[in-house]
Amino acid sequence: MLDVFTQASYVSNPVFEQPYNALVIGASGAIGGAFMRALEMDPYCKHVACVSRVHTPGFDLTDAASIQAAAAGHAAAGPYQVIIDATGALTIHGVGPEKSLASVQSLALLDNFHVNAVGPLLVLRHFAPLLAPGASVYAKLSARVGSISDNKKGGWYGYRAAKAALNMLLQTAAIELQRKNPQLRVVALQPGTVRSDLSKAFANSVSHLLEPEESVAGMLTTLKGLPPKQGAHYVDYQGQAIEW
Repeated sequence: MLDVFTQASYVSNPVFEQPYNALVIGASGAIGGAFMRALEMDPYCKHVACVSRVHTPGFDLTDAASIQAAAAGHAAAGPYQVIIDATGALTIHGVGPEKSLASVQSLALLDNFHVNAVGPLLVLRHFAPLLAPGASVYAKLSARVGSISDNKKGGWYGYRAAKAALNMLLQTAAIELQRKNPQLRVVALQPGTVRSDLSKAFANSVSHLLEPEESVAGMLTTLKGLPPKQGAHYVDYQGQAIEW
């Protein structure tokens, strides 16, 4: 696995080198909240807006109308040079990742796709028009388990499949959006395993559990070094490219 950038080839992202507006979707979660705090401390960031079920009453990834309404409600404060979607769920309606094929349930699979793929795509659909022209970033939290080539353990059918679908959706949307704005970076971000409600049930099996601030610091450093490219980037919080 190779670094997306090295010291010799590092290309600074001009988005973060001049005054910019940012928007964090999913700001009430551990990672989303850490993104909010980090951006608020950045002297170049003029304004950080947020969307979440806490900050935006009625916002629901499974409700297309609520997503459209949230985007409309934040349009006036834009355009945004940086939009970060930190939404997602591992356990949905009390059902966590499947350990075996025998545990697969159709409704749980559909819930996973709705929350982790379809909903985020609708978020991108309605919030992409709020992006500023020129150099800009649209980053969405993904997961390493969404990599088909990296899957060596199996299990977690719904979550893996939904994240793989999300990656394809981000890649497809990036190609379309970059026809109008080649300077747009669309990024699938792997945050590592972070101390949060999402990871609580699986924390004991992880050798190094990241604090939200540590993960976000790494992801922001990565975003600041990403060059423009055709299609989406798929990278982890350490700046390493992940195979699709």
